[in-house]
Amino acid sequence: MAATTANPASPQRVGIVVFDGAKLLDIAGPSEVFSEANLLGARYELSLCSVGGREVTSSTGMRIAVDLDAAVDGLGFDTLLVSGGDRLPTHPISPQLLAAAAALAERSGRVCSICTGAFILAGAGLLNGRRATTHWRHTRLLQDAYADIAVEPDAIFVRDGRTFSSAGVTAGIDLALALVEDDHGEAMARQVAQSLVVFLQRPGGQSQFSPTLRGPRPHASALRAVFDAVAADPGANHSVPELAARATMSPRHMTRLFREELGTTPARYVEAVRFDSAKAAIEGGHSIGEAAERAGYGSPESLRRAFVARLGLSPRAYQQRFRSAQRPDATRPPRAGRPH
Repeated sequence: MAATTANPASPQRVGIVVFDGAKLLDIAGPSEVFSEANLLGARYELSLCSVGGREVTSSTGMRIAVDLDAAVDGLGFDTLLVSGGDRLPTHPISPQLLAAAAALAERSGRVCSICTGAFILAGAGLLNGRRATTHWRHTRLLQDAYADIAVEPDAIFVRDGRTFSSAGVTAGIDLALALVEDDHGEAMARQVAQSLVVFLQRPGGQSQFSPTLRGPRPHASALRAVFDAVAADPGANHSVPELAARATMSPRHMTRLFREELGTTPARYVEAVRFDSAKAAIEGGHSIGEAAERAGYGSPESLRRAFVARLGLSPRAYQQRFRSAQRPDATRPPRAGRPH
């Protein structure tokens, strides 16, 4: 097995597995990190490899020349990166690609996936019994498809021994920076991050980039009426008795339906809708106080606690990253019955 080394006299070989439809940023992001580190004294030697050594077409339609055949016997790297692609979670993966990834991993030091590249590692059996992550949109699918993997849905990247996996697209940059830090120390990794104008360690997890609510609507028409009522006015009184009265059923029966159809409780669902509403208000340019009032949190402090619990960062920090450049119309009247 190849060993990772920081000896400047010996180049560290980095192989990136690509294929038709590979996300261009999955390839370019980590490559830029390693290339920038080379300007600071590192010696990373990057090679792109595909099955058959054929040129591939990226997700953008850009054709990419390839250096090596990923299926050649004896090929290995100090660091192996497997890029992701939009089709990987929902379409069969080429057996040749899976076999090449498995063989390369056996002959390489660190083995890493970028975004949905985790599905290639998983399909090749390289994540069995390990912790891993992928793009937030596909973490549930990865867990359902591969029960032996401990999927961490909120992680930007996960390290489990010599195996690494990262979240959606730009998280490959975060992972590459961590690899540079392992090899050459924090000072170099920090310089690379500063040069690329990115965080050395991104605050918060990937849930700050994902919508909280993405499940199906319930089958029961009474629950659909409850859903619509909560979505229409998240800040209203949505206690269990109030919701049950709206659905014309007992609180106990409604709670049972929530668990059976949605796997949650009415209170947790209301809290999720309120949180999404507050996030949307902040993204739209409203103040923290306005977002808390509109979503029914009662106070900015209550909203702050919810943000820290769910995202690991404050509403103010979230606002600085995601708020719209356009301030909403301040003349819009407040909702009737809810004083400003």
